[in-house]
Amino acid sequence: MGCPVVHFEIGGRDSAKLSAFYAKLFDWKVDAYGPAQMINTGNPVGIQGHINALGHEPHTYSLIYVMVNDIPAYIKKAEAAGATMIVPETEVPGTGHFAWLKDPEGNLFGLWKAMGEKPC
Repeated sequence: MGCPVVHFEIGGRDSAKLSAFYAKLFDWKVDAYGPAQMINTGNPVGIQGHINALGHEPHTYSLIYVMVNDIPAYIKKAEAAGATMIVPETEVPGTGHFAWLKDPEGNLFGLWKAMGEKPC
């Protein structure tokens, strides 16, 4: 079974302004969660996500997160296939771990492992 896409992230310089744009455009509910704005699309179809302002490059980006069972192993596998690690495995306290990579064409993507989950 393949690894599922479980989350999306949209980055911009002004997360409040960007959140208001997407909330109005798609009728999404947006709630502050630390420095991020969590998106509830209000629909059981599809995935949920968040909007963020990192305060550094990349300022504007969109990426998906793929759930994996072993982030270091997938980083190694991705690098062997031509990817570049951008953000090493990082803990989101009480939630899980993520990493960012750039594919061979320069697209950002994320790896995600929720605490206690055993995905693909």
